[in-house]
Amino acid sequence: MTSYRVTCIPGDGIGPEIMAATKVAVAATGVTIDWIDVEAGAEVMDKYGTPLPQAVIDSVRDTKVAIKGPITTPVGSGFRSVNVGLRKELDLYANLRPAVSIPGVVSKYEGVDLVIVRENTEDLYAGVEHMVGKDAAESIKIITRKGTERIARFAFEYARREKRKKVTAVHKANIMKCTDGLFLEVSREVAGDYPDIEFEDRIVDNMCMQLVQKPELYDVLLCPNLYGDIVSDLCAGLVGGLGVAPGANIGLEMAVFEPVHGSAPKYAGLDKADPTALTLSASLMLAHLGEAAAAHALFEAVRAVIGEGKRVTYDLGGTSGTKDMGEAIAEAVAKRI
Repeated sequence: MTSYRVTCIPGDGIGPEIMAATKVAVAATGVTIDWIDVEAGAEVMDKYGTPLPQAVIDSVRDTKVAIKGPITTPVGSGFRSVNVGLRKELDLYANLRPAVSIPGVVSKYEGVDLVIVRENTEDLYAGVEHMVGKDAAESIKIITRKGTERIARFAFEYARREKRKKVTAVHKANIMKCTDGLFLEVSREVAGDYPDIEFEDRIVDNMCMQLVQKPELYDVLLCPNLYGDIVSDLCAGLVGGLGVAPGANIGLEMAVFEPVHGSAPKYAGLDKADPTALTLSASLMLAHLGEAAAAHALFEAVRAVIGEGKRVTYDLGGTSGTKDMGEAIAEAVAKRI
């Protein structure tokens, strides 16, 4: 039986609790994982002088795969974000954020099945900015041919592998003719190499309206960094919120899987936090490791537990704690393996 070494970054706030629940659910798949636990986040600032110790980066470089709980970004430290730091250090250029309806999760929509593929290293979100005197600030939007080509190719390869039918490039090339114009131009060029996948493009503001009106028309959304951040939260709202939104950051050699939501420190230690998003991120991780059957079993187990509604956390209308919901998911996994 194959055994995998995976870096585990529990995070802070509710992170350690939802990570423990997720590990129980993953163990039920029968996939053997040697967890390499490392510390990161606001709570280790005094110990290491940084929320992102070098040992974390070194561990991910060693194992090639990591799963991460939510992490609080320290206020006033000058450190922008552990998430951004990891993406830059490890060149995790592709951010994958599925948004899939789950029966039992309250939402105004049904049957949503979208995947946002977001470029992770460029654009305004990279934070290349400065003050111009005292009364003005300037931010530089950087889009490169190389960055766009690799994220576009990632989107089409993902669509082909997952038997998706369409990729939609999201942009504002009507106004930002150089930067977003280049993003659209290169996306169209890459689309030509995938005649089996339908390609179209949408201006970002119109895309947001279209998603609210008729999300069923869309499949894989290919986005620059900032638009992808915004549109992926919109799509999470279509399926019930960030609490059920998994994520993955993928590079050529390494990948880090994480929930989209924050660390919710006021709920830390209360056994109330919903482990859904992190557990679904673990399903993405298992698929990345090549354990397709285990990934599917875990995904369907989460859906089954939420759909039944008996052993779920308060945000899902239940009275169970984090630990009990994790155990319920594990039991549901065992029935599917």
